[in-house]
Amino acid sequence: MRYVLPLLFASLAATVEAHVRVSPVESKAAAEQTYTARVPTEGKVATTSVQLDVPDGVTILSASAPAGASYELKTDGNRIVAVVWTTNIKPGDVAMLPFVARNPAAGELIVWRFVQHYADGTSTGWTGPAGSRTPAPMTKLLPAQP
Repeated sequence: MRYVLPLLFASLAATVEAHVRVSPVESKAAAEQTYTARVPTEGKVATTSVQLDVPDGVTILSASAPAGASYELKTDGNRIVAVVWTTNIKPGDVAMLPFVARNPAAGELIVWRFVQHYADGTSTGWTGPAGSRTPAPMTKLLPAQP
């Protein structure tokens, strides 16, 4: 029994760590920040694209893609409303997807909503509340420098 519990906790930690994450997890209000989305492929089917729906109050300044991937900025008027990375993240692999944003001037939290698309036509929306099966990554906003 004493060997089962550590294995159970290690398994749970691996599952929790596998979801889409955004770093850093803290930033300052109104700051220009370089973010990185860490996107794993948890299942047995490769990820083919990842879409970030830009939260209200956040301004995307730029994005980039790792070698072998590309990205597209979707706009509504002059505002970038989504970033779509086209990639091939094999099962068990992880991609780091960078972007630069200006944080909102007010608020306590940025909730990043992603949709991960797979080669078999299915998708996972990382849009749920903390603690759910598909939580949206979040960044805590600290007060801006005076």
